[in-house]
Amino acid sequence: MNLLLLDGAEIGPDGTARLGGRRARHAVDVLRAAPGDRLSVVVVGGDLGEGLVLSASAGEVVLRVALGSPPPPPSPVSLLLALPRPKILRKALQAAASMGVKRLVLVGSWRVEKSYFASPLLAPAAIEAELRLGLEQGRDTVLPEVLVRRFFKPFVEDELEALLPAPERLLAHPGPHGTLDAQARDAPAREAPSGGSPRLASPAAALAVGPEGGFTPYEASALVQRGFRPFSLGPRALRVDVAVPFAVGQVEQWLRGHGRPTVEG
Repeated sequence: MNLLLLDGAEIGPDGTARLGGRRARHAVDVLRAAPGDRLSVVVVGGDLGEGLVLSASAGEVVLRVALGSPPPPPSPVSLLLALPRPKILRKALQAAASMGVKRLVLVGSWRVEKSYFASPLLAPAAIEAELRLGLEQGRDTVLPEVLVRRFFKPFVEDELEALLPAPERLLAHPGPHGTLDAQARDAPAREAPSGGSPRLASPAAALAVGPEGGFTPYEASALVQRGFRPFSLGPRALRVDVAVPFAVGQVEQWLRGHGRPTVEG
């Protein structure tokens, strides 16, 4: 972790916080925290700051917390992801949170094993635990919203428009599609607003990533019919936990370089 993530209720009236468990062990064993040291801390849903170490042991670390710096801006990308197997889902959740994605819809697909939806990892508390790890890595404070939708067709027909209303829709999909960079070169750039680069805010783009092997032709066609433009991530076959941060990063860069407007959210 790059910082210690706190809940507001953990900070007492005197500005101190007592941390145990994983966070205390990390502070002592990895960060080598000792009294007088200052550690980076954030409050979930709040600001970033520092924690002055008052005492430190493997069982408990006591900090005096001072906050004041805002978190980084959210990613301009919302994500539609075919539910991967649990081991990969852990990594994908952490990656999405660390990159600032603030809305993630996990959806069923013909290539998604039904048993994945019975995984205890889909319990809200388990999802939040993985997201918190991602926030710690990305030095962020705002937890993403994660929605789980078992069936692809009713989601696409009944909920997609409301949940993923971004003006740009992109589908990372294997096949004879150009890369996003190539598509950007072939399309006329839109002029950015005066005063420099547009501020990236969420959600300016909705990105769909299928299971390993991609969405089925029917599923891909259903997304294309609703405005998702296919593009290739390149010639290599990527695991989902690798494809997610790679694709999100590409879309963010494309939005910046191609002068796409953003939507405040």
